[in-house]
Amino acid sequence: MAAHNDMGHQGEDMAAEYLQQKGYCILDRNWTNKGRKELDIVATNDDIIIFVEVKTRKAGSIATPISAVDDRKQHRIVLAADSYLKSHRIDLPFRFDVIGIVYNAEASRIDHYEDAFRVRPKFYR
Repeated sequence: MAAHNDMGHQGEDMAAEYLQQKGYCILDRNWTNKGRKELDIVATNDDIIIFVEVKTRKAGSIATPISAVDDRKQHRIVLAADSYLKSHRIDLPFRFDVIGIVYNAEASRIDHYEDAFRVRPKFYR
């Protein structure tokens, strides 16, 4: 399990560096609320709050990183984002991005899916 977590942390580091190079400001990483709700990266860009889910897979994996962000995972991210916005008293536009990383020791690939999914009306603040 430690190797899986190490790869995940490496992926999050790569994603944060990628976002910063694109001009994003990282507000939080691995933010949790009462240990139950977690956000990988919270960033801003052009006065928009961006909640970024990072998924890392080894090169050659059958499952793609983006396929891991299913409806259930999206629901958890939305709930965590709502907690984040309320706890920080933020009232700005927001979106949900997914960064998929296919990890290879020699050359990893980063796919950035902006506005990857929408909030269903019942979850909207």
